[in-house]
Amino acid sequence: MRALVLGGYGAVGARIVDGLRAGGDVALAAGRDVARADVRVDLNVPASVRAALPGIDVVVNAAGVEDPALADVVTRHGAAFVDVTATTAYVAALEGLAPSRPVLLSVGLAPGLTNLLAAAAHDPAAPAPIDVILMLGVGEHHGEASCAWAYGLLGRGFGDPWTGAEVRNYTRGRRFDLPGYGRRRVYRADYSDQHVLTRDLGVPVRTRFGLDSRAATACLAMLTRVPGASKAPRGLRFPGTDRWLALARSGNGTAIWAAGHGEVRATATVAVSAARSAVALPPGVHHLHRVSSLGDLPDDGGIRFGSSGRHLLRAS
Repeated sequence: MRALVLGGYGAVGARIVDGLRAGGDVALAAGRDVARADVRVDLNVPASVRAALPGIDVVVNAAGVEDPALADVVTRHGAAFVDVTATTAYVAALEGLAPSRPVLLSVGLAPGLTNLLAAAAHDPAAPAPIDVILMLGVGEHHGEASCAWAYGLLGRGFGDPWTGAEVRNYTRGRRFDLPGYGRRRVYRADYSDQHVLTRDLGVPVRTRFGLDSRAATACLAMLTRVPGASKAPRGLRFPGTDRWLALARSGNGTAIWAAGHGEVRATATVAVSAARSAVALPPGVHHLHRVSSLGDLPDDGGIRFGSSGRHLLRAS
């Protein structure tokens, strides 16, 4: 397989390139920096994108550029398109396409792994609301695009996917007992997984977010009520680790979780698996939980699984 990774020398993109190459695939890092890119591509110039596509089987967008026209160009030229985005509006725009090649979404840690966890926790015979909880470590160096995305949620609202009620990001805190963290307060955040899962599973799914630093989590909850906070300086540092936790908790008593060290590594692990599967999918827009399951993820990706309740899934 020949893959073109947009943003292939960034924090996540470089990991995706390495993961694909480790599995025997040809992976080309694409971007504007000729010193770091295998292929120079300017995503603002459609002709530049088209010139890089001959012979490519799949394009993975890890550049943080959210333009449906990019997916359209890629699929029109015969390649599958995979995007690690978590942005609700962009996902909805991509779902409005009718591509002639597969487009695969929800392919990172959240959304992505969180989708697979929620689908595993869901029992169609006894449907119940699902809380998706994401805990990230403030001690990890996150990419610039990832940090900008999280800060961009401050002060903004979104419609609850079940009720339609307006929800401000980093508000409506609830306490949960979380493996490895104890009892922690986490807050609503507009990750795209909850919107897609609510529609597909037919139950209320709500994504909640927290950081391993209690102080940093409380700071987000405070800043989201301050006008203009999304543009505030980002140099503030809190003590923390690089560990993460993703958990899906169903109202029927089932909780399934995944944990590890390094959000970037986990995102790349899921994205690499998704990219390999995308090329065999039929034309159209797909989400990972519709075409894959937890058992399809590699055992050597640094992801540990556990569960409680009605059954046990890949516990370790």
